Amino acid sequence: MSSIQEKIRQKPWLGWVLFLATTVIVFLLGLFASSIVERKNEATYTLQMVKPIADWEPRNEVWGENFPREYESYRKTLDTNFASKHGGAAMIDYLEKYPELVVMWAGYGFSKDYNQGRGHAHAIKDIRNTLRTGGNKVSPMPATCWSCKSTDVPRTMAEVGVAEYYKGKWIDKGQEHVNPIGCQDCHDPKTMDLRISRPALVEAMERQGKKMEDFSRQEMRSLVCAQCHVEYYFKGKDNYLTFPWDKGYTADDMEKYYDEIEFSDWTHSLSKAPMLKAQHPDFELYKTGVHADRGVSCADCHMPYKSEGGVKFTDHHIQSPLNNVANSCQVCHREETSDLIGDVYERQDKIEEIRRLTEKALAAAHLEAKMAWEAGASADEMKPALQFIRHAQWRWDWVAAANGLGFHSPVEALRVISTSLQKAELARKEIALVLVRHGKQYPVALPDFSTKDKAQALIGLKMDELRKDKQDLLNTRTKEWDKIAKERQGTLIEY
Repeated sequence: MSSIQEKIRQKPWLGWVLFLATTVIVFLLGLFASSIVERKNEATYTLQMVKPIADWEPRNEVWGENFPREYESYRKTLDTNFASKHGGAAMIDYLEKYPELVVMWAGYGFSKDYNQGRGHAHAIKDIRNTLRTGGNKVSPMPATCWSCKSTDVPRTMAEVGVAEYYKGKWIDKGQEHVNPIGCQDCHDPKTMDLRISRPALVEAMERQGKKMEDFSRQEMRSLVCAQCHVEYYFKGKDNYLTFPWDKGYTADDMEKYYDEIEFSDWTHSLSKAPMLKAQHPDFELYKTGVHADRGVSCADCHMPYKSEGGVKFTDHHIQSPLNNVANSCQVCHREETSDLIGDVYERQDKIEEIRRLTEKALAAAHLEAKMAWEAGASADEMKPALQFIRHAQWRWDWVAAANGLGFHSPVEALRVISTSLQKAELARKEIALVLVRHGKQYPVALPDFSTKDKAQALIGLKMDELRKDKQDLLNTRTKEWDKIAKERQGTLIEY
């Protein structure tokens, strides 16, 4: 009798321990084998296509013939019902909610119209409707503004060339864009591998000595989002789309970059400060946070995996994780849903508190600067204050323009928005000295801008004329654009 058998005979319970241990090991090996098979199935599933997809196929419903689950989940980005405490997919008029923004953006398109971004499927409709892109009479925005709004962008770039695509006005290329953000923006039509379809990201990485083929699949699950959810600017007279990442991803790094090249998006019509407008630096803010440090990708939270009919696939209902906590947050965090949402709101509330103080200080700084100019201030006197205003509003915007109210990196968001408030108050201090020097009492009485309408009237906007001009465009040009697109591409997506 072997020693093991002898021990089992002496201690019968030992046999049950060995049996249970063997069972657990076999079970775990089974899970491991199942995982390998599942991963192989995930890799091959995407290649089992019903019909081939052309290289520059922009129509999402054509891709959907091969990948119905992904397409049907993508169509849910049309849903605008979900609203969290500080965002979601529901329409929010931010100028109505925060009228200080109208004053802060005086002389720039965002003072006319600024709403909460809706789902990707609304991209074409929303860029056509916004007052920022103008109407038939006045359409100041460059063609570059289409770059992140449509799957027709890669096709058009391939036809005319990247530099040529960026040239001209937004209104001149409307007929080229009918299909909203979708499949082709992120996937290779032959292999379904994740790919970069927008050259600005590739060019930004190359300037840092990085090649796209060197990034892992997990990294690509964030980089496809970084094609658009980033800060960018229009370089030169031809408005070449460029990412200001040469010095790094932080607000401070990009501020230095812009200062060195003496770039400004516009000159403020009240304060005369050379201003910067942040776009939506979600990727850059995320890069400073703990999720990026732990290797969590954008898709892990905003496009988590989903099982349906025994098939595991990526949920293309790109949305706030707060509307899908079980599949996003609770994959890693085991707390109750209410606790996790409460944690998010607690951090967002603190950022919102400092942000609102900053907005009030910045609006006051712009108005006080206008009064200083009217009192006879010189450019030399105003230079320090205007630099503080420029930096303060840039840092505020770097946090405010990003989605998620800072939650992609709460600690960094609080740091940046706090320095913004500090610089806004330093600007007001400098302006106060100028006003007193020119015989004005301080503090000065500020005009009433407590509502969107009052603020827009204060900065000289004639909103009725702007709305009529936009409606004329919608009644004429958009019908013309859709007709041309339908003749060229065969079908339109009617959302």
